[in-house]
Amino acid sequence: MRNTICIEGVVGAGKTTLGKLLAKELGERFFQEPYMENPFLSKFYQDKQRYSLLSQLYFLDKRYDIIKLAEKFDRCIIDRSIYGDYLFAKMHLKNGYMNLEEFSLYEAFWKKLVETRDYPLLTIYLEISVDKAIKRIEERGREFELKVEREYWEALNNEYSNFFENFKGKNILKINIDNIDIKNNSMDRERVFSLIKEKINNILEKK
Repeated sequence: MRNTICIEGVVGAGKTTLGKLLAKELGERFFQEPYMENPFLSKFYQDKQRYSLLSQLYFLDKRYDIIKLAEKFDRCIIDRSIYGDYLFAKMHLKNGYMNLEEFSLYEAFWKKLVETRDYPLLTIYLEISVDKAIKRIEERGREFELKVEREYWEALNNEYSNFFENFKGKNILKINIDNIDIKNNSMDRERVFSLIKEKINNILEKK
């Protein structure tokens, strides 16, 4: 994964929007998270205990496919990393959506994958408040997300915040996007691009 730029953040943070725009700006390939293809995701939001493990294993399997494909490129951009996948599973265990046996099975597969991969070249973490994330979720209007209780989004945001405070990955860029609109505001977009390019250049200069 050392040739990849991973974009992380909670649901509604704007990972896909930034990924597409950044890929165009840098002339790189963008790999989007296959959330719409996941046959268990909408079911998970309706019955979290029954479909948590199945949904997370699906994402893990597809993440492996994306990582293998990404290795063929000199550099590319990925929507969410394998570390974010683990964060979801960990939260589901904590909240009782997975039991310990289910989580242990997931973790076993996850560790086998992680042990064979390097850290990404850069992980961009998009920080956002729960209120802002929910507003964006409501604006895009995916039916299965609109039915999710606020407590789930709050728990997810807390997990992300805590995770990236202690993340041991080599290169992290945190960007708070509460008051940034990279999709519609060209000045915001250029400011974010500048931060990312500067960080990438600093990383490459140290190699």
